[in-house]
Amino acid sequence: MYNALSLKDKVVIVTGGAGGIGRATTDIAVGRGARVAVLDIHLDGARAAASRHGDAALAVKLDLADEASVVAAIQQVVDHYGQIDVLINNAAVVNKELQAADQGVGNMPAWAWDLTFAVNCRGTMFATREALPHLIKTRGAIVNTVSGQGLQGNVVLAAYSASKAAVIQMTRSVATAYGRKGVRCNAVAPGLILTEAVAKEFPQNWRDLIEGETPRGTSGAPEDIAEALLFLASDAARNITGQTLAADGGVSMHIPGFEGYWQAFGS
Repeated sequence: MYNALSLKDKVVIVTGGAGGIGRATTDIAVGRGARVAVLDIHLDGARAAASRHGDAALAVKLDLADEASVVAAIQQVVDHYGQIDVLINNAAVVNKELQAADQGVGNMPAWAWDLTFAVNCRGTMFATREALPHLIKTRGAIVNTVSGQGLQGNVVLAAYSASKAAVIQMTRSVATAYGRKGVRCNAVAPGLILTEAVAKEFPQNWRDLIEGETPRGTSGAPEDIAEALLFLASDAARNITGQTLAADGGVSMHIPGFEGYWQAFGS
């Protein structure tokens, strides 16, 4: 499989493509020969990300909480490019008000739970549903960006964690139901990724806590996750489906208290 990571002549959709992981994924995919549809609720941001690549990228407005918007966005990509080879479901709802409300279940307002699932889970389902007929034609691939929060428990972000766990299970369901039709479906679970927004707003003491539990010793970069997403989208991963790849620097694979053990025994 010479040059199996190539995406030459592929049409790749990246939801949440305006910044961070989505923008890095767009940049790398275009570099490997793909034409990329950058879908985002922030159309100006999508246009800025797409404009870096001329005719090789297309900006499309997408509101995952609105079914009609998802249907129209996927159709716009098909009308423009004529096909879909890869769907990367990367978008998730993120804002300060929601993060403040999304604590433990005992304090969960209904609106926070409903909004989180409407975007992260139901919206991902809509995008997958609309893309599937086209992916069956091209024997394409779906890759979902989930989270380490969907693999482990935490004292906060109960709605976010549950929504990402639901997408992990949907990944398995899609892989099982559509594998014989030529469609693969996998997921990538990042740990703490230093996007521009995270680097600016994430408290340093929390970052220190997480990095202290990271065997690699540092947070990831958007490009780290983009590479994982595009590996699973490529022919290099043609025998991989239904899997969730933890791209978290090792946080999820060790017992709790890594930092203390390292200081005691690892030096």
